[in-house]
Amino acid sequence: MDNYQIARRAQIGVIIPSTNTGVEYDLQKFCLDGVTWHPSRFYIELRNWADEVSKTGENENQVFERFLEIMRGEIPSSIRNVLSAQVNHIMLGMSAETFWGGLEGNIEFENEIKDQIGDLGLTTGAGATKDALELFGAKKISVITPYPEVGDENVIRFFSDIGFEVHKVKGLNRPSATAIAETKIQDVVNAIHEVDHDSVDAIVQCGTNLSTVDLFPTYEHILGKPLLPINVATVWHALRACGVNDKITGKGRLLEEF
Repeated sequence: MDNYQIARRAQIGVIIPSTNTGVEYDLQKFCLDGVTWHPSRFYIELRNWADEVSKTGENENQVFERFLEIMRGEIPSSIRNVLSAQVNHIMLGMSAETFWGGLEGNIEFENEIKDQIGDLGLTTGAGATKDALELFGAKKISVITPYPEVGDENVIRFFSDIGFEVHKVKGLNRPSATAIAETKIQDVVNAIHEVDHDSVDAIVQCGTNLSTVDLFPTYEHILGKPLLPINVATVWHALRACGVNDKITGKGRLLEEF
């Protein structure tokens, strides 16, 4: 082994919104030898959606769409910054944008990112959950999000476009970008029971600032089916893309079995 102070199995750049604390909370639970995570924040100007609704008279869906539009313009700076560290993979630590516009919108957005990162591999929430669900052989799914209705509609559109039947989506409609990380555990538990059904093969949680890594692995045993937190799916996808095939116990079936 070369005598590096930092062993280099994988150095993964993580692109996250400035308001997001959930991604780093989850990443700190995946301390693998030789693997380092390198978060790079992009600024979120429109942070409090409920206040913006009151101030402008727009509805929550209009405000959320404007939030995403502004956000898209900020992403390139964080990519530029983390590329200077010579990372060998890029993982997106936001998910709404990756589902927006269904499969067509996802492809367009991913191509924009790929134009910036060149030959580096790319992990997105939409792509990672798609690959994970296919490995589990899931056909019918339910989804939990922190989004308003328009966000849920785009999630349904994406999963429907790629061939999954969506039984139900529960949008928690959080009032701000930071409030997502403050979602009560009981609200998530209630959402799990609301979207579950005997016919549902798997449950997906979108919204990277909504951490469920401490909760979903237990509920896999309770419900007897895969529950996929978006951050666990992207961690799994990024690790495997970098050739890191360690099986990790206690963080859900995805990392234990594949």
